[in-house]
Amino acid sequence: MTIIENSKLVDKVWRMVLGGGHKPVTAPGQFVNIQLPGRFLRRPISICDWDDDTLTIIYKVVGEGTEQMSLMCAGTELDVLGPLGNGFNTDIERMRHPLVVGGGVGVPPLYGLCKTLVGKGCIPTVVIGFNTASEVMLYDEFKALGIDVFVTTIDGTGGEKGVVTDAMSRNAILSDYFYCCGPRPMIEALKRDTMTEGQISMEERMGCGFGACVGCTIETKNGFRRVCADGPVFLKSEL
Repeated sequence: MTIIENSKLVDKVWRMVLGGGHKPVTAPGQFVNIQLPGRFLRRPISICDWDDDTLTIIYKVVGEGTEQMSLMCAGTELDVLGPLGNGFNTDIERMRHPLVVGGGVGVPPLYGLCKTLVGKGCIPTVVIGFNTASEVMLYDEFKALGIDVFVTTIDGTGGEKGVVTDAMSRNAILSDYFYCCGPRPMIEALKRDTMTEGQISMEERMGCGFGACVGCTIETKNGFRRVCADGPVFLKSEL
C-alpha cells in the first residue's frame, strides 16, 4: 500500500492513511502487520477506520520501529499484511445501548467499532481515558457520530479527573453490553466493575501476526489461545 498521509495527531501519536487497495475489513478491531525496511519483525497496528480504497491507522511512537514510521512521507510504499485477526462482533442479539471503553492507543480501533454500531442502529456511550490532556485523541470524531462521549485524564487536565471506571460510576452510565480496548489494568478494572457480558481486545507482542509462531499465546478459561489468530478480541467470560 502507499502512504497517503502521515501526520502527528497528538503528543507522540501519529495518524497514517494508506491507500492502493486492500482486502475487505470483515470486522472492526482487526489489525494490519506492517513490514518496515531493515526490520526483521513486522509492526502490528490496529485499524482505526477504512473505506473501499484506504485504511487509517493510529500509532504511538514507542521505539525505533514506530519512530521510523513517523518519519515516512506520503508516496512511500509499504508491505502491509492484513486485515488480520478476529475483530469485534457487533451482531449481538437485543443489544441497543453498548458501552465502549478505551484507554490510550487502545482508543483508535473503537472509532471504527462505533461507526459500525451506529450504522446498525445501536446507540453506544463512549468512555475514553488518558494520562493527560495532551494525549486526548478522536474526541471530535466520536462526537460527530452523534453519541455521548466522556473523557477522563489521570491528572485532571482534560475531561474528568480519574480513570474510566470513575467516570462510569459518577455518570451512572447504563448499558446492556460492553466493548473494551486498552491497557491491562483498565481491562481488569472493567471486568470487575461490569455486570454484563462484553468483548475485550487484548494486546501481546506478535511475531508473524497470523498464528504460525504462537508467540502471542495467552491462557484463557478455554485453554491457550493465540491473540493474533484467535483474537485479538475475546469475550469477558473467556478471560
